[in-house]
Amino acid sequence: MNESETNRQPVLSAQGITKRFGGLTAVDDFSVDLQRGEIVGLIGPNGAGKTTVFNLLTGVYKPDGGGCTLSGVSTSKLTPDRIVALGVSRTFQNIRLFKDMTVLENVQVGFQPIVRQGLFGAILRTQHFRAEEKELERKALALLDLMGLAQLRDARSASLAYGQQRRLEIARALAAGPKVLLLDEPAAGTNASESVDLQELIRRIRELYSLTILVIEHDMPFVMGLASRILVLDHGVTIARGTPDEVRRDPQVIEAYLGTTEIGKGSCP
Repeated sequence: MNESETNRQPVLSAQGITKRFGGLTAVDDFSVDLQRGEIVGLIGPNGAGKTTVFNLLTGVYKPDGGGCTLSGVSTSKLTPDRIVALGVSRTFQNIRLFKDMTVLENVQVGFQPIVRQGLFGAILRTQHFRAEEKELERKALALLDLMGLAQLRDARSASLAYGQQRRLEIARALAAGPKVLLLDEPAAGTNASESVDLQELIRRIRELYSLTILVIEHDMPFVMGLASRILVLDHGVTIARGTPDEVRRDPQVIEAYLGTTEIGKGSCP
């Protein structure tokens, strides 16, 4: 495969993935190709299946149909830790930090899938282990500085404000060096000013780390202003896809959002 063909190949591709829980189809025939460097939004009413899609892409759930690939490599049968090591990191709708760890320690945990020195080196504290430990601490501090959290490195993560915890979770997701970053409601709990700052931060992260980003978000102005294209789920079915302008005018999308004609003008229900 030449360089031009490689650049055209999706970084992450889901083809017809389906997930059932008993008699309920939570996600039905979902497909998306994420190209290198783009930011894509995934929206839909509560219970539409958005987080289930993330769980399928990251190996938390195995699909009942269809499959996923990362840079052409099938991930459908891989464990979540292997998928992280291959290049897919995520944040969570409900923040999952280690509350009793410091801010710095939470980021350092994110390096675990990519550390080279094993248990033997850790026990003996070999020269290679100590060198890697020092380098990972440097990288962790750089991530905290990017997130505006460097001054809180020794604070317990539970003591952080909600918006700061969201940023810390993004820093931890970045620690593994992903190709694809999945953000689950990153703007939740932020005010208008914080939302604008977060948009700029996500764009900067995309540029700095050459990332492809998929964002679940209920804040419509946030996601419409951030993503180049949008996918809309309703009851597990993709009812629309296109640019933000195309999606906000789509009759099915308007109906899914309780008849609202102002999609993108305010937060969705």
